[in-house]
Amino acid sequence: MYIAKTDTWYLERIIWLVAGVFSLSSAILAWVHSPYWLILTALVGINLIIFSLTGFCPMANILYKLGAKPRLQK
Repeated sequence: MYIAKTDTWYLERIIWLVAGVFSLSSAILAWVHSPYWLILTALVGINLIIFSLTGFCPMANILYKLGAKPRLQK
């Protein structure tokens, strides 16, 4: 079983946190307010797929510029 390190808040861990918060928030908003909020869930999913295929993630670039450091640095 793989268990990720939780001793620090590194860039990759923050990305998963942000994706989870956005997905859960949009699901709750879709349930409470309007089903159109599920578009946000779809966008999060599309971004995760694009990241896995290309390695490009807009959220990672934003977090990196805000000072988040990757777990493995060159």
